[in-house]
Amino acid sequence: MVVKIGIIKSGNIGTSPVLDLILDERADRPNIDVRIVGSGAKMGPEQVEEVAPKIADFDPDFCIFISPNPGAPGPAKAREILSAADKPAIIIGDAPGARVADEMDEQGLGYIIVNADPMIGARRELLDPTEMASFNSDIIKVLAATGAYRLVQKTIDGIIAAVEAGKEIELPKLKITAEKAVEAGEFKNTYAKAKAYAAYEIAAKVADLDVKGCFMVQDSEKYIPIVAAAHEMASTAAQLAVEAREIEKANDTVCRTPHMGDGSIGCKSVLMEKPSN
Repeated sequence: MVVKIGIIKSGNIGTSPVLDLILDERADRPNIDVRIVGSGAKMGPEQVEEVAPKIADFDPDFCIFISPNPGAPGPAKAREILSAADKPAIIIGDAPGARVADEMDEQGLGYIIVNADPMIGARRELLDPTEMASFNSDIIKVLAATGAYRLVQKTIDGIIAAVEAGKEIELPKLKITAEKAVEAGEFKNTYAKAKAYAAYEIAAKVADLDVKGCFMVQDSEKYIPIVAAAHEMASTAAQLAVEAREIEKANDTVCRTPHMGDGSIGCKSVLMEKPSN
């Protein structure tokens, strides 16, 4: 059986660029087929209302909507559309999504909230295309090396397995904290785990400064250093995440969870060994 997954992307968070890729990292997985529709960088209600219904043309077994702030007007419209559709649906968002968790429950939607997937410092004085790409690369490093992406991957893989087995889908209600991320990272070295934990927590705090610098402070002499500091924190978090992985590499204990030939999840921790189920 081939499980059909429909993904709707609106705006961008650090999980957005790799969401479909972490489900099929070698582009050879035989048991899934993915289609993506998106509204680009904008995430207003009008863009979402135009784009979201188009995923129905693919007739997916389940849908995923990913965006910043699931409580914002555009994502709220997406939740309304998906809740009314006859398909299981999951919302993936950043920390502000926790404020509408109860609403998502009432709408019959699953959710994955990634706490350390922070808002970018969207002030024109700081943010050009290069800064935007650099910031996102830092957050991608944090979410990859700490274990957050693996937890997203395994959660969605569990849904895929349920569809394959003809079982009822149990929609996730997951908030990814530092504890849950590093547990999924399966670090063998205590210092590596500590660095990964620190990386995740620092990245989670980036959003606090960016919200302050983008919405709460209006004097440019004050908000420019604030958003610049937030991006420096993201860079530091990425360095810590890389250091955590380097410790595991030095000990030849990096946990890897590739998809096997049948689409199931394999596991290995020694570089020269083959993965197994």
